[in-house]
Amino acid sequence: MRILLLEYPSETNYIDICKRLQKILVESRPLLHPPKQLRISGGLSALEGAWPWQVSIQRMARHICGGSIISHRWVITASHCFRDSNNYKLGIVAGVNFRSRHGKGVQYRSVQQVIRHEEFNRSNYDNDLALLHLHYPLYFTKHVQPVCIMENEMDEKQLSFSSCYITGWGSSVLEGMLFITLQEAEVNLIDTGICNQRSWYNGHVNDNMICAGFDKGGVDTCQGDSGGPLQCYSEDMQRFYLYGVTSHGEDCALPNKPGIYTRASRYTVWLRKHMSQYLQC
Repeated sequence: MRILLLEYPSETNYIDICKRLQKILVESRPLLHPPKQLRISGGLSALEGAWPWQVSIQRMARHICGGSIISHRWVITASHCFRDSNNYKLGIVAGVNFRSRHGKGVQYRSVQQVIRHEEFNRSNYDNDLALLHLHYPLYFTKHVQPVCIMENEMDEKQLSFSSCYITGWGSSVLEGMLFITLQEAEVNLIDTGICNQRSWYNGHVNDNMICAGFDKGGVDTCQGDSGGPLQCYSEDMQRFYLYGVTSHGEDCALPNKPGIYTRASRYTVWLRKHMSQYLQC
């Protein structure tokens, strides 16, 4: 197994790590291909190593939420996964596909600090975003890699996203059992104007959120998927970007009630601010 661990100079721009590693990682990514070659729409079990940035966030070895690796020591997830910033017995599991059976490529890390968005509103899920700082860095392998982060909102249009996917171990129905195997499904991005129609979410979705799914329902994130990625593939750049963070919705997979995700491109400045502040401490 090839292990990739770069040095950590204090001036490093951690959010650009996906781009810096692209040439190195291309040799270690045999399991990851453009979506048309591998991804199948409709909520199926994912192939091992297909989504190497997906992590399981656990407290006392119990899955509570999903998350996405964005650098060696940082994971992005949803703020509503945590009641406060308590990191007691909180950890992440990376490189895992089967929750009940962990292979050789699995990495465990304890969480040193939980940074919730200061303006998170639990009543309407605005600013539903959090960062986890790990005690020790992850080693990048073909099963553990970072997802790319958009530089700004303009990237949503300029990166030519061709397809988007949701992943997680969450249940298929409200209050159902979690899946043992990581699930994946292709979804459509839905215009906010449509999502805010009276029969849909009636004006609830603001500029910090994005809807994804289908008007007929049937495919959606559900309980246990919170904090995980809505990832979209850029044909121009030939890599995946984090488009959204699984946040909330009404029930699961209902018609006209798609999943609502925290819009990642709105928070690049926030990410840079908190990650750089931590490096300066």
